[in-house]
Amino acid sequence: MATDVRLKEELPAITDQLVETYTECSRLNHLAHEPLPNRDAVADIVADLFEVLYPGYGKRQNLHIGNIGYYVGSLVDSLHDKLTTQIARALRHELCHERDSAVSAPVPEPWESPSEDKPHTDCEKIAQPKAVELLRRLADVRKTLELDVEAAFRGDPAARSHHEIIFCYPGLEAITIYRVAHELYGLGVPFIPRMMTEFAHAKTGIDIHPGATIGPGFFIDHGTGVVIGETCHIGRGVKLYQGVTLGALSFTKDDDGGLLHGNYKRHPTLEDGVIVYANATILGGQTVVGTRAVVGSNVWLTESVPPDTTVVLEKPKLRLKGAKPNTEPLTYEI
Repeated sequence: MATDVRLKEELPAITDQLVETYTECSRLNHLAHEPLPNRDAVADIVADLFEVLYPGYGKRQNLHIGNIGYYVGSLVDSLHDKLTTQIARALRHELCHERDSAVSAPVPEPWESPSEDKPHTDCEKIAQPKAVELLRRLADVRKTLELDVEAAFRGDPAARSHHEIIFCYPGLEAITIYRVAHELYGLGVPFIPRMMTEFAHAKTGIDIHPGATIGPGFFIDHGTGVVIGETCHIGRGVKLYQGVTLGALSFTKDDDGGLLHGNYKRHPTLEDGVIVYANATILGGQTVVGTRAVVGSNVWLTESVPPDTTVVLEKPKLRLKGAKPNTEPLTYEI
């Protein structure tokens, strides 16, 4: 440890400078009494959800039909408490501190709407039914995930088994977290759905907004760099490769020239059976890629494509140059 006491004497001044910024840059701090959702707690919820959705693949093994009910029951009971606490924190912050700037969550029901004359809303009472409803939907989520796993197995000749896909494929991990987060998003839970999908984004490189609508049998091959925007609609049996962007072409602005926030349709629609190859970019809320269409690598697409259509770039010319001693370089055009 450094021993120059003179340098340590600067620390109070540094602290004062930082504290001053907490007033000047107030958007960068949360200095209220109501706690925000806890990142570690939400990550713990995600881990428990994986245990419920894929029992025997994670922390607890040696599970069988005789003890699975007890194990899952204990997880569900724990998830109820954890979800209720974190959802209540998210709702409390949304209701009390961001009444006029909530931009990512769906419009709440009238009885949930923030109001100046309801400063003491019982957020736990609102959060608990949402937590229970999410847990109620997990059985259906598992049925959809089984179709996603099967799509990966059918769509990737390198896959040796369904077990390998569940253990190893980052695309399935991102899709799994998205499917749970999407349910929370639909229940009007702020912050937590996006926190979940950003955990997946950081780990897998796959960025799926929880507001996107994605049908069953969805497969992301390799995955790194895939971006799926909030208002995307993706049908059944769609396959994406790495680097695909399903984004917005332009943004609506308000009267002052600022971006209009909200979930108006900004991102494309991919109908059933579409395949999009690596590094393709598809933009725009009015862009519809028709059923069973194929979009080739590196395509930039901002207009709709009819069903059963293949979209590719014109074949580029490649030049291979080689040189031999005392000769001119040889050029080959392909």
